[in-house]
Amino acid sequence: MDDKQFDEMIEEVIEDVYEDVYEDMENVEEALDELLDTVKALLERKQYADLRDLLLPLEAADIASLFDDMDERVPVLFRLLPKELAAEVFVELESDHQELLIQGFSNAELKEVLDELYLDDTVDIIEEMPANVVHRILAQADPEMRKSINEILKYPEDSTGSIMTTEFVDLKANMTVEDALKRIRRTGPDKETINISFVTDEHRHLIGVLGIRALLLAEDDDIVGDIMEQNFISVQTLDDQETTAQVLSKYGFLALPVVDTENRLVGIVTVDDAMDVIEEETTEDFEKMAAMLPSDKPYLRTGVWEAWKARTPWLLMLMLSATFTGIILTHFENALAACGILTAFIPMLSGTGGNSGTQASTAIIRALSLDEIRFSDLLKVLWKEFRVSICCGICLAVANFIKMMLVDRMLMNNPAVTPMVALVVCATLVGTVICAKLVGCALPILAEKVGFDPAVMASPFITTIVDALSLLIYFRFATMLLGI
Repeated sequence: MDDKQFDEMIEEVIEDVYEDVYEDMENVEEALDELLDTVKALLERKQYADLRDLLLPLEAADIASLFDDMDERVPVLFRLLPKELAAEVFVELESDHQELLIQGFSNAELKEVLDELYLDDTVDIIEEMPANVVHRILAQADPEMRKSINEILKYPEDSTGSIMTTEFVDLKANMTVEDALKRIRRTGPDKETINISFVTDEHRHLIGVLGIRALLLAEDDDIVGDIMEQNFISVQTLDDQETTAQVLSKYGFLALPVVDTENRLVGIVTVDDAMDVIEEETTEDFEKMAAMLPSDKPYLRTGVWEAWKARTPWLLMLMLSATFTGIILTHFENALAACGILTAFIPMLSGTGGNSGTQASTAIIRALSLDEIRFSDLLKVLWKEFRVSICCGICLAVANFIKMMLVDRMLMNNPAVTPMVALVVCATLVGTVICAKLVGCALPILAEKVGFDPAVMASPFITTIVDALSLLIYFRFATMLLGI
């Protein structure tokens, strides 16, 4: 393709880029992949003006997604963006790319970016950076921002105070609607949100909240104190951030006021911060449920050594705990020798028990995270899971008995699979499912009661416990019914 043809193609792409990327939201990623090739081609040809025009219609998150594949070329692309868009993209970038940019910024460039960031975004970036980068950021922040950053950083890592922002619109109860709108217009551009304003008294105690809709529909001479909502929900700085995110989700709020122990308004948590928390907590729960130490890095950016450190401790612990299974098998070695066919069904019993326990634990962990159940509901949960396990166990046992008689005994012509052996296996199946579901629902609730994350008591631990229980049940039935 010659230069003229290439230029014509670029002009066409630039004209249609927004429609090409966003007209079909199901295929955004595919469209961005195609756009990435064009970006790389423009970079190679050093056609920076066209490249800038290509990036401008895109959303900040999608530009950051394109930057993820650029590595050392990120600084070149970043400097093509206008100041406000550059700041939005900077927030969306992975921490290693943020660090790369900061290292390449002059002090003036760094200050420009910081001036465009909201306070909570700046704090999030600082928490991800090494000490030398943090010193540079704080050195370029103005004294007021530096003070606010230090105030937020002093809160515990998983607390509401650590994710809040102090950039909000505050009003006084004696203001008129006209005065309130003037204040919003004057201070709003620097605030995280203007959709919700917070009414405080002279000592900064929170006394009400007021939505922009109520303000716009009110008369100019109406008093804020008369139209504000006095029955509001707030959270405290030391509340768990996951609980705060759930409150925002439950009530559909755009922002939630954060107060100290004396009900003084100190900040707000917005819905975008809540979504980030929910994503982080969900990812962490999945990793714990899979017996892995939580990681805050994307999969492809996590090194082999880091993955090894995250996975090996849990695997060692579970491997050692599984020695109980070996002890049980050794103890019943004579029984297995007397009726060797019993060995063939151990994997099926263990797998079914593990799957049954995982089903129960997953449902309970979700219910705990959504605050649907508490420790006081333990007996109700156990009773419900017991009834469910009876139904599941009997269904599986009937299906397994038919399968053993038709497939194992008749089709595969295995005379060792007698009706009595099938009865032992099926009775064990019912007992295993019951035990697995009771263990699976009880352990997460008990873990939360004593202060552990319920996700820790998920699949690996439950499977290990259920394996041991299923073998004990198996050999007990075998001893009783087969006389071995």
